[in-house]
Amino acid sequence: MKAAANDASDTGKPEVLIEVRGLLSQFGDQVIHQDLDLDVLRGEVLGVVGGSGTGKTVLLNSIIGLKEPEGGSIRIFDHDIGDMSEEDRADIERRTGVLFQQGALFSSLSVLENVAAPMVEHTRLPKDTIRELAEMKIAMVGLQPESHHQKPAELSGGMRKRVGLARALSLDPELIFLDEPTAGLDPIGAAAFDDLIRKLSDDLGLTVFMITHDLDSLYAICDKVAVLADKRVIEKATVQELEKSDHPWIKEYFLGPRGRAATKAA
Repeated sequence: MKAAANDASDTGKPEVLIEVRGLLSQFGDQVIHQDLDLDVLRGEVLGVVGGSGTGKTVLLNSIIGLKEPEGGSIRIFDHDIGDMSEEDRADIERRTGVLFQQGALFSSLSVLENVAAPMVEHTRLPKDTIRELAEMKIAMVGLQPESHHQKPAELSGGMRKRVGLARALSLDPELIFLDEPTAGLDPIGAAAFDDLIRKLSDDLGLTVFMITHDLDSLYAICDKVAVLADKRVIEKATVQELEKSDHPWIKEYFLGPRGRAATKAA
């Protein structure tokens, strides 16, 4: 695996791309997160895990601005998301990419048009250039030119994931968010997708924030894993360090039958 982060300055300290402090998330009287802290470092492939109801997707949505926190602060690329200009928001959108769990592709658009959409929205590039760049991104995720004019409904689940990833990479982001990227894929397809994410991360120098329940993904591609429980991040560590944790949920997750199987496969 690559180093977890690049130096931010001559001090040698890793650059923090995402800084969450004291996050409070709730829906009505139901508190999802309280006093949650998390740092994501440049160059890191971070897996985010937790039991049902721990708010993994709520955390992702809070960081990317789809949910306004009830308290605390979130900084991304050193911008406070609670106090940003439209220019700052546009800058963050250009520097990040998101792959939602179901792909969230536009059903009426072709594969090529879906991947080109962020470039159409955020750049003034000529149409021919946008088409060429979109074709390049599609090839980058391992899809053939025959897919360019297909609609999402004509694609397999694995192909839709790859198109979603190509669209997330459309603007050459520094940071990508992946929400359960291998969910619904067969084991072979999931392993191939893990390999793709790891290769792209290494080749492009990406920072990856990945929500997953897939233990194989954690062992195969993640530098660190953040564990959500008790309304906060209780641990952020390597999988090898988490295997030694005394927390009941972590022990059951990593040392239960599925965890032991993933360990043997790693």
